[in-house]
Amino acid sequence: MKERPTKQRHIPHVDQAIAWITEPLAALIVVVEVVILFAGVIARYAFNRPLLWSDELAAGLFLWLALLGSVIALRRGEHMRMTALVNRCTPTWRRRLTTASMVLVAMVAVALIAPAQDYMTSQWAIFTPALHLHDALRVAGLLAGMLLLLIISVVRLLEECEWHEALATIALGAIVASVLWFAHPAIAALGDASLIIFFIGMVGACVAGGVPIAFSFMLSTLAYLTFDTSIPLSVVVSQMDQGMSSLELLAVPLFVLLGLLLETAGIAKAIVDFFALLVGHLRGGLSYVLFIAMFLISGISGSKAADQAAVAPVLFPEMKKRGWEGGELVAQLAAAGAMSETIPPSLVLIIIGSVTSVSILALFTGGLLPATLAAIALFIVAYFRSDASTAGAERPKISRIARAFIVAVPGLVLPLLIRVTVLGGVATATEVSTVAIFYTIAIGMFVYRTFTWRRVYPILIETASLSGAILLIIGAATAMGWALTQAGFARDLFAMVTTMPGGRVGFMAISIVIFLVLGSILEGIPSIVLVGPLMFPVARQFGINDVQYTMVVILAMGIGLFAPPFGVGFYQSCLIGRSSSDEAIGRIFPYLGGVFAALLLVAAIPWLSTGFLAKP
Repeated sequence: MKERPTKQRHIPHVDQAIAWITEPLAALIVVVEVVILFAGVIARYAFNRPLLWSDELAAGLFLWLALLGSVIALRRGEHMRMTALVNRCTPTWRRRLTTASMVLVAMVAVALIAPAQDYMTSQWAIFTPALHLHDALRVAGLLAGMLLLLIISVVRLLEECEWHEALATIALGAIVASVLWFAHPAIAALGDASLIIFFIGMVGACVAGGVPIAFSFMLSTLAYLTFDTSIPLSVVVSQMDQGMSSLELLAVPLFVLLGLLLETAGIAKAIVDFFALLVGHLRGGLSYVLFIAMFLISGISGSKAADQAAVAPVLFPEMKKRGWEGGELVAQLAAAGAMSETIPPSLVLIIIGSVTSVSILALFTGGLLPATLAAIALFIVAYFRSDASTAGAERPKISRIARAFIVAVPGLVLPLLIRVTVLGGVATATEVSTVAIFYTIAIGMFVYRTFTWRRVYPILIETASLSGAILLIIGAATAMGWALTQAGFARDLFAMVTTMPGGRVGFMAISIVIFLVLGSILEGIPSIVLVGPLMFPVARQFGINDVQYTMVVILAMGIGLFAPPFGVGFYQSCLIGRSSSDEAIGRIFPYLGGVFAALLLVAAIPWLSTGFLAKP
């Protein structure tokens, strides 16, 4: 066998060195964040002596966690991206697109290193109020993140890609950049039409080609500012910092961690087992259990895939024994994911509240009834698509149900505790999540006895990776949204939609279509972070309540996310359910139709979202 060149032999060592640096540090930051915030909760509520520095220190570490997590996600190939078109290409073209993707990631990192350094220098004179630390120590995470992203992308190019294809991509990028540079006067003369080149054409091409969504947003923003304006690129870094540093977003890694701990602690299995005994003997009963379980545990994890992975392995074997086919089960699992997007403490609700300045407490209050309607619609569809063979052989004894209930009580308490505490205004979502983490660990160790410490480190790494992928999208979309606003796009959008026929009803219909499409192509979080700040002011002009509009938007995005042929959630459900997409693709539409019917009711009747809100 031919020996690998010396340089290539060293590549795995570089990759492993990056892992040794980033993964333990990210895991440590997650632990420190949890401990600091939990200590703040204890000091505030138990001793009535708030720690003035706890939130400040947690916020300072948070930006480092976001960037280290994004580096880990890139190294592990876990950044959100559209793969539907890439997967349909030949192996040769898939490799070429992967090469192009890594080259573009490297170009974005290179372009942002100097602006990140300038931004860090400018923040040196700013001190934090409680700890009196230089703010530059916090924003240094942006510079470190860009350097590490560059190293990882170069390592991936050297390790997995053909050098001549990488050079060809670089040459093509240089040609495109040269054309845009020399065409600057012509582009400037286009006015707002130039936005189509950068924010539709460039973003669309990158997303379709499999470039991670966060980097697609950053690349188009950098190109627009470079070739169509004189605005310095340091603005991109400052806007990313602003987008990722919101205190409400601290709940993101905490709820991701909590969701991953649920399965380890055995809580999800206890809940599923109880409801299986309670209604499993009915016609289609285990389908109801699937929907109920997703309703109860959904939103606690930062990933719909994690929610589904906690429920499906427990239910699917027995459901198949009762006559359900694999494709039908996947269809139900995917529709349950779409149904549960508005259930608090959904990360989508937290993020949408953060980027659109809508009360998170109001969103938590308004999200339950729309999800309940969608769940009822799924119950009805499942009933008519089942027959007597899907029922259990006999009704279990009350004593057996009672024992299962007693076992499930510690698990049932957790989602109820989270929602009641937040909805009652007792504590914030971030505070509740820290308490819930320690509660889950205690239940797993001393009640269900399934918790093992050796699984904690991988869970911490996964938490950092998923959180980093989410938060980098938020930062990139914040910068892109700022650029669109500066270009006057928000003003033009308002002028366009207000002159369209149909008034309030027409705008709501247009919004549903827009977010159905965006949810299918970009997934929920990137869609709402990018478009939400532009659409919500328009909705307010039509007199649409923020909470009602949020529920309509989230349900529409959820349907798009799990709708074939482009919805990523649909294919994730197929993988979790271990069934081919061909078996499920013809069966999912009746279930999504049920969720869509609930969406139309929520759009038509404001009370379904706002009826339980506190009156001003």
